[in-house]
Amino acid sequence: EICALHTNNLTVGYEGVPLISDIEIKLHKGEMLTLIGPNGAGKSTILKSIAKYLEPVGGTVFIGENDLHKMSPKDLSTRMSVVLTGRLSTELMTCRDVVETGRYPYTGRLGILSDDDHRVVEESMDLVNVTEIADKDFTQISDGQRQRVLLARAICQEPSIIVLDEPTSFLDIHYKLELLGLLRNLAKAQGIAVIMSLHELDLAQKISDTIMCVKGDHILRYGAPQD
Repeated sequence: EICALHTNNLTVGYEGVPLISDIEIKLHKGEMLTLIGPNGAGKSTILKSIAKYLEPVGGTVFIGENDLHKMSPKDLSTRMSVVLTGRLSTELMTCRDVVETGRYPYTGRLGILSDDDHRVVEESMDLVNVTEIADKDFTQISDGQRQRVLLARAICQEPSIIVLDEPTSFLDIHYKLELLGLLRNLAKAQGIAVIMSLHELDLAQKISDTIMCVKGDHILRYGAPQD
């Protein structure tokens, strides 16, 4: 079976200076891989390199059979969606507007949504329970709701892979569990491969198929949570 995402001798870092080398990831459809490790260990650097926000220092990332670096931005955005911790600047956007931006890879140049696009938007919002806040200003909702809206936007892209950097960082425990439960169900029901970083080891253990322990300049362990 072809992996949804795999890496070959991936080395990541900044401006050509290696930070972590020999990263070998094999992620299948419907699987959840979680990166754990202390702050500053390089989890975000790995995720950003996989999401093409950073140039790898060496090695290759494959999305299915395609070399990530030969894929056009448009092509990549129909295969992978990314939810980073950074705050979105969304002046005067409703929650629905934010979710709709997930359809842009599929629309024409003017970004006009078809009936089909609108259907996908509504279904995505429904899936993560944000339909009732669809018309609220995105800046006026709670952190928990905001993470769910961003997840709806990611689902709306109909990707085969979702990359999330610390998706639970601003949430209280109730929302953390809810969000991770949603991701887990999504991965299984729609066969989406999920790769994310988490601070909470107990939660990582509960929901992940595979865990990668990132330690400074190398990957310490990679395997099943129970190991």
